[in-house]
Amino acid sequence: MMLDALVLPLAGVAVLAALASAAVSLAASRWPRVLSWLSFPLLGVCALAALASGIDALWFGGAHQAVLPLGLPWLPWEVNVDPLTGVFLLILGAVLLAVAVYGPGYAREFRNGRDSLAALGVFTALFVLGMLGVLLAADAFLFMVAWELMSLASYFLVAFQHEQAEHRHAAFLYLLMAHVAGLAILLAFGVLAAASGSFSFAVMRSMHPDAFWAAVAFALALLGFGTKAGLAPLHVWLPEAHPAAPSHISALMSAVMLKVALYGFLRVVFDLLGPPQWGFGVTLVLVGGATAVMGVLFALQQTDLKRLLAYSSIENLGIIFLALGLAQIFQVAGHPALAALALVAALYQALNHALLKGLLFLGAGAVLHGAHERSLEHLGGLLRRMPRTGWFFLIGCLGMAAVPPLNGFVSEWLTFQAALQAWQLHDSLLRILVPLAAAALALTAALGAAVFVRAFGTAFLGRARSRQARHAHEVGRGMLAGQALLVLGIAIAALLPGPVLGLLARAATQLTGAAVSGDGWLWLTPISPSVASYAPLPILAVLLVVGALGVALLRPRRRAAIRRAVPWDCGFAPPTPRMQYSAAGFAQPQRRVFAPLYALHEQVTPGRYEQAVGDRAWRQLYLPLGTLTDRVADLARRMQAGHVRRYLAWSLITLLVLLWIVS
Repeated sequence: MMLDALVLPLAGVAVLAALASAAVSLAASRWPRVLSWLSFPLLGVCALAALASGIDALWFGGAHQAVLPLGLPWLPWEVNVDPLTGVFLLILGAVLLAVAVYGPGYAREFRNGRDSLAALGVFTALFVLGMLGVLLAADAFLFMVAWELMSLASYFLVAFQHEQAEHRHAAFLYLLMAHVAGLAILLAFGVLAAASGSFSFAVMRSMHPDAFWAAVAFALALLGFGTKAGLAPLHVWLPEAHPAAPSHISALMSAVMLKVALYGFLRVVFDLLGPPQWGFGVTLVLVGGATAVMGVLFALQQTDLKRLLAYSSIENLGIIFLALGLAQIFQVAGHPALAALALVAALYQALNHALLKGLLFLGAGAVLHGAHERSLEHLGGLLRRMPRTGWFFLIGCLGMAAVPPLNGFVSEWLTFQAALQAWQLHDSLLRILVPLAAAALALTAALGAAVFVRAFGTAFLGRARSRQARHAHEVGRGMLAGQALLVLGIAIAALLPGPVLGLLARAATQLTGAAVSGDGWLWLTPISPSVASYAPLPILAVLLVVGALGVALLRPRRRAAIRRAVPWDCGFAPPTPRMQYSAAGFAQPQRRVFAPLYALHEQVTPGRYEQAVGDRAWRQLYLPLGTLTDRVADLARRMQAGHVRRYLAWSLITLLVLLWIVS
């Protein structure tokens, strides 16, 4: 139990290391090597402390609280670490450790450029500090301060290469949506504070608003945290911001920041808001299912590798929120064990997505570093020139495609197991809705496999499609080591699902009051052995045995008997890159089937085909809203025309309205 008392000190070490990294990074403008020598190693210390604190909180359980002598005189900052916090500290620490190892090699290319290494280091450290603050906050005041620090620091990271117009546009859009999200979250906390009379989470947890105000707080929380998490139709900033940021920052944003938004939603809706309502669960299932299907359909049409990964993140957050909706529905229906199972599935999916998407974004950065290209239409054949990066990327693609025995399969399988228990619900509408959600999840899984088959096959297999791809080179050891660390985490989450589920179940028990058992190290039986079970180690053993037999049987017995000659080509010329599948051609069948969901623009000219796949949410929701905002701003500009008589008239009207309100 003495180790249990180290949770808060370890979290404090993580915060201090992030602060020290920000301070040291200021020297990078004069001494660029300082960023590699000190700033990234300090981020590594922060990652190790966060990782240890998260494992400690999950291993021992319980809540650890402290009051800091900071903040306002009448409103000190309160911090807390409990199993729910531990899950996300674990995610933050695992991904940040890989980024700290990967970052020096990736940042080396900025040393001789126009971009400021000091800005990169300072805002990276502040970004991490903000995410840590959100996870540790135990009152609304500290939560909002840390949330805004996280949002503003990440804005400067998205705008890091601000010489490019598309990066400035992405940063402005991200900042605008972040402020909308922050305002909605602030109002949600306002509703909870009005009901409890305090900004402390402990007081909010004991005094809940009535049903109407609970619904208002839920809607505001879904708007605020859903915007930051990238739920449709609030997702428009995400495919713009992720490609604009440096690749290791993209990994942090997708793998960690989106999970911090998930943590905020769990903290407010599952912990502070009070008893669940069936309407909350139905809303989450509908929004999550629609987001998952929309995200995977748009990911399938992207030719920019980082943009494809960004849309895939939208898909995975949709799956997580769908599982959260199932948890709410089962909790209201009086099945706390099934609610805990669905919640564990959501947390497992969050952990898996963090590891896999962190690996894939680091892999995309390696491709950009080694080939100076990220368009799938200009890549190809990279497995010969970047073999280690290619194999790491293949592991990430197989995991995201939910291929057993990798970890992506485990969490999606758990979500299916929860959805298949719909027969235990008594409401006929819910017994129809939940199987439909399971069907949407199955469609998402199938299309997700196609997304990553297309991504890996187009980028790493076949022939090079451009000069950059033909001259690509493998990245340095540090960048490879960062990817290898995430592969190690993926192996643990994939091959030992029972112990991992046992740790995550502590957070589910904290929120639902029910327990979930993984039933041992080898077999995973979340419901009962008669319903379903899963064992990744035997599956891996079978795959290894079959692979070894295949190699043994297909390998020629006597190498001297092999005769090498030019193969008969049937009179045709050797194949060229134009003869192989392009990224657009691979996705053409799905584009035709789901054409009504896309804003398609296609143009065919002799010898050339051009296409653009737009987002209907942007064209039908945000562009009209922007036009309306411009008109209102133009009207306000006309009202302030510089005439004293108009100002006096508006002052008189305002005074009369205020007198009428007071009277």
